[in-house]
Amino acid sequence: MPKGCETRTYLVTGGAGFIGSNFIHHILDSRENVTVVNIDTLTYAGNLDNLRDIETDERYFFRRIDIRDRQAVEGVFREFNPDYVVNFAAESHVDRSINDPFVFASTNIGGTVNVLTCALMAWGANAIQSGKRFLQISTDEVYGSLELNSNNLFNEETPISPRSPYSASKASADVMVKAFYETYKLPVLITRCSNNYGSFQFPEKLIPLCIARAVAHEEIPVYGTGENIRDWLHVSDHCRAIDLVLENGTISQIYNIGGNNEVCNLSLVKKIIALCEEITGDSSINERLITFVEDRKGHDLRYGICADKIRSELGWCPQVSFDHGLANTVSWYINNQEWVQRIRTGEYQHSIKSSTDQMNRV
Repeated sequence: MPKGCETRTYLVTGGAGFIGSNFIHHILDSRENVTVVNIDTLTYAGNLDNLRDIETDERYFFRRIDIRDRQAVEGVFREFNPDYVVNFAAESHVDRSINDPFVFASTNIGGTVNVLTCALMAWGANAIQSGKRFLQISTDEVYGSLELNSNNLFNEETPISPRSPYSASKASADVMVKAFYETYKLPVLITRCSNNYGSFQFPEKLIPLCIARAVAHEEIPVYGTGENIRDWLHVSDHCRAIDLVLENGTISQIYNIGGNNEVCNLSLVKKIIALCEEITGDSSINERLITFVEDRKGHDLRYGICADKIRSELGWCPQVSFDHGLANTVSWYINNQEWVQRIRTGEYQHSIKSSTDQMNRV
């Protein structure tokens, strides 16, 4: 929807995270008559530094809320009467899910059901006719794993076969979302994306972790032999796809979003090291920093997305080439060392109270 069109209110859950904060920027940059409400409980991965530049934007509101809190979420629906709900909020790190599966089930399943229920109560039986939309942001990991040496790809009809507590919790949430359509006719949509990269990604994830360790001359851990393959999608392309699905997607449908950039982990790490050396001019940043570590439990071999459906139905295709996007991403992290260091030291969490006091405005 271009600037100047009718006003819509977006309720974004988990908007202080990586993809959520990028999506909020995308919406505010591409529209004038819009209200964006961000609810986030600000776990370790929630970073209000990601949204510092829009704190005073009159179209933007923040509420520090756990999506599992029924009373608080109901209150947001009463206060803002959102047209769209975009559910990014999730525990999302596979390693952490292996160590503590319960919190992933509680947030990713229980929290999603709570927001679905609040939407159902607020919107009532005529939600479809009134143009309401609930978009569940999911992951290609729900499909399981592909063979390394094959041309197979995940499509929307691929049976879900999650292999980690994280992907199992996301698959379960997807099933509940579909059930709310079948049972109550709640107007839902689901998107399943490949691995995202770009600015504001928490440094525990592969690309920012590699950059941070390279410029600090620290060992860069690579699981197993590094042969595992992922499909990489620039976060700006993902945000455009989400926008299109919200506006024009068919209710109850699933849309896969992929970057068509399959790269094995070891090759990716080597690309990042080379870019870090080139950008900084520091020859001590080299492949000797790579350290192979014990493989992750249940480590999926390969993900590959077929995005033909969203391309043919909605006209979406990725616009950011992987080489260009990766170079820009490496440059962003190198040029925003203060943002990185505030996370590495934990300082970003110390400013949460003052920021929320300012941003939780009525």
